[in-house]
Parts: sequence; C-alpha cells; structure tokens
Amino acid sequence: MTRPSPFKPLVTTLACALLAGCNLAPRYQAPPLPVPDTVEPPLAQGAGGMDAVPLAEAGPMQWQDFVQEPRLRELVGMALENNRDQRMAMLAIEKARAQYGITRADLLPTVNATGAGSRGRTATDLTTPGRPNTTAQYSAALGFSSYEIDFFGRVRNLSDAALREFFRTAENQRSVQLSLVAEVMNAWLLLDADARRLTLARETLRTRQQALDLTRRSFELGATSALALAQAQSSADTARMDLATFTSQVARDRNALALVVGTPLDHALLPVSVMAQVPDAAKAGADDVPMLAAPAAPATALLSIPADLPSSALLRRPDLRAAEHQLRGSYASIGAARAAFFPAITLTASVGTASNALSGLFDGGNGTWAFAPQLRLPIFDAGRNQASLRVAEVTRDQAVAQYEKAIQTAFREVADALAERATLAERLAAQRSLVQASQRTLELSDARFRLGADNYLTVLDAQRSLYAAQQGEITLQLAEQLNRVTLYKALGGQWTGDAMGPQDS
Repeated sequence: MTRPSPFKPLVTTLACALLAGCNLAPRYQAPPLPVPDTVEPPLAQGAGGMDAVPLAEAGPMQWQDFVQEPRLRELVGMALENNRDQRMAMLAIEKARAQYGITRADLLPTVNATGAGSRGRTATDLTTPGRPNTTAQYSAALGFSSYEIDFFGRVRNLSDAALREFFRTAENQRSVQLSLVAEVMNAWLLLDADARRLTLARETLRTRQQALDLTRRSFELGATSALALAQAQSSADTARMDLATFTSQVARDRNALALVVGTPLDHALLPVSVMAQVPDAAKAGADDVPMLAAPAAPATALLSIPADLPSSALLRRPDLRAAEHQLRGSYASIGAARAAFFPAITLTASVGTASNALSGLFDGGNGTWAFAPQLRLPIFDAGRNQASLRVAEVTRDQAVAQYEKAIQTAFREVADALAERATLAERLAAQRSLVQASQRTLELSDARFRLGADNYLTVLDAQRSLYAAQQGEITLQLAEQLNRVTLYKALGGQWTGDAMGPQDS
C-alpha cells in the first residue's frame, strides 16, 4: 500500500486557491461630468502687456518653470522640504502603503514553522503499574492555519479598497504640495505688496510733513490761516498712522511666510521691496527713503489657456483624482459586502515530524500531516449582512456625490479665475491712467493754492485722491499676480511626469 504524500494537503490548497476567481464587486463606471463640455476662455489674455506662455496639451508646466522669480523659487523648494503639513502628508502615504501591505498579505496563506518539546512525569498513584512514568514528545512542523480561500472575492476586494485608499492618500499629498506651492507664492506676493504700500506711506508722510512744515512757517508769518494749518496737520497724521499700520502688516506678513516655509527666512530671499526698507526712514532725509514706483518683473509665468479647453482636463487635478479613487474603493467595498452572503471556506494544514526522543525526530516513519478544511455558511444573522451591504451602497452613492461636487467646484474655480483675469488688463490700464490724472490734479491744486486762487482743502482732496489711486494700483498689481497663481492651482499645477501618480485602468 502506497503511503500518502505529506505534501498532498498543500497541493490541494493550491488547487483550491486557483479556483478562486469570482468577484462580486459592481463594474466601475465613471459618472458623467456634471459641468459643460468646455471651459469658457478669458475675454482677454494676460495683463499689463505680458507675453503668455502657451498651455501644453498635457497640462500646465511644473512649478519650477512656473515660478520666474529665483528667490521665490528657492523659498518654494525650502517649503517643500520643511513644511510640517507636507511632512505629515508624506507620512500619511507611508501609513497607507503599509496598510495596503497588510490587506494584500491576506491573499496568501501565512506559513509558519513550529517546533515543540515536552517532558512530563506521571505520579505513582496515577499509573496502572504503580510506578512513576516519564514521557517525552518532540515535534517540528510547517503549515498554516485559517487561510480563507477567496472564492467570492471578499479578500481581493478588501485589498483593492486598501489600494484605492493608498492612491487617494498619494493624490492628497500632491494636492497638499500644490496648495503649499500656491500658499508660499501668495504669501511672498502679499509681503511684496504690503512692503510697497509701506514705501508709499513713508513717501507720502515725507511729502506731507514737508507741506506741514511749509504751512506752519506760512502761518507764523501770517500768510496762512489756522484752518489750513490744522488741515495739513490732519493730513500728516493720517499718513503717519498708515505708516505704522503697514509697518506692522509687513512684520506679520514675514511671520506668515516663515511659517508656511517652515524655517527661518534669509533676508536675501525676501522681495526687493522688503530689502529696500530703511529701518528709521521716518526720521531719515528724503534721499534715504526708497521709492518703488512700480513692482518688479512678475514673479510667475502667465499661462495662455486654449479657447476650447475641455472640462475633462480638470480631472487631472489631484483632488479630483483622490475623489475618484475614493469612489473606486467604495465599489470594492460593495463586493466585499456581497461576498458575506456566500459560504466562506478556510483551511488549516501542516506537515512535519514527531518523536518521543529528540534524537529520533527526523527518523523515517515519524512524519505527520494534518488537513482541516472548514466551511462557514451564513444561515441567520438578523439582517446584519444586508445592512452591511446597504451601508456599502450608500457609501458609494455618497462618494459619487462628493466626486461630482468636486468636479463642479473645480470648474467654478477655473471659470472664476478666467473671469477675473479677463478684465485685469483693462482695470490696470485704467488705474495707471487714474494715478497719472490724480498726480496732475495734485500739481495743479498745489500751484493754485500757492497763488492764492484756491484754499488748502482742494490740495488735501487731491493728495487723498492720489494716495488712494496709488494704493489701488498696488492692490490691482497684487490681484493680477495672485490670479496667475490661482489659475495655476485651479488647473491642477503639474500634470506631467511623476505628478500624474499611479496609473490604472
């Protein structure tokens, strides 16, 4: 008679595993886009006469190419290395990857090698011969326990859901990176704008202080009324208050930029408008005060959006890709919930050897094996499995709604950025014209006041109008720069190369 092979249980298990090929998860179908087919192009390209960089078919350029200012580019790189939110996003990816490894391991049996030995002595009163008995037993085995044969895809669907969670976390990290890049650029641009506002306030205070000194001397000589002196004093005090306000604001802007970068800032990496500030400018002479009449070259590139940009291009945004992976994972969860209605088969098997003497553990004839299949068939669970399936289906419906809302939000962000950009060139041109006209008005009003043809109130109104127009020009220049960043972020930033993330069907 032929002795059965000790490897027969393992062969049987392998055959059962090969038979497991059923998947009860519903087939994934991407929901139709709940937005128009194309994104409306801007009415006017660019602002301030700048040349626009064509948008590649694959998507916007990488941030290293989008950021034109070298100091800002270095700050963005520092933020990607030191920012704590970025670091936590990277650690979340590592955690999701490890979690996927845990669920993936359930697809294969866990094989363990075991060895055991025992010796025992039986008391005299407990043995039939009436004398003590000493026994020994030694064993060595290789096998696995409670391995589930995945006939209905429960384990595979759980593994796929974990894989989608890993993909979603990776896309979230890219979304955090994109937001971080935009946040650094916005903070840097805001610091630059407030520093130019501070310079404007300092120059305004200087000119108004000079006017106040002249008015005071004229009053002392009896050539000017007390009302004109009070009005000049009020104008100078207003400029002094603005100077203090913008000084504080620039300091707060520097703190905000340092926080988002995640490390102390080198003064050489700050905007020129910040480096040009004189600490004691309020007490300095006119020659010591810098005056930046216009901003430096744009810090970022200007993207040229094609007239027929399809809405489907927005699906490459990392937040939308993350929402889609979450949706795909909900389909896998439905498959796992459906599999709970069907029988579950688990196997326990082992091969090894055993002996009552350690020296004879591996002698011939001492081989052992065990094969213990188990079938579990759900009969009555008081509706638990049905409720679990319903939860999975509702979760899928929620994921669909979240995915569609994310698409609509992305579409609106791009449309809003394009709508803002469409009129920026015209608004900037009109604002520059307003500044020039206000400057001319001030010159004429001051000349008429000195000739005695007008009172000082006209000069004050002209000063306020010019100051407001100059502040408005700085605000519009900032808005134009921020619009570039907003559009870059709304389009998804870097879409090529590694930033595309895991590819799947």
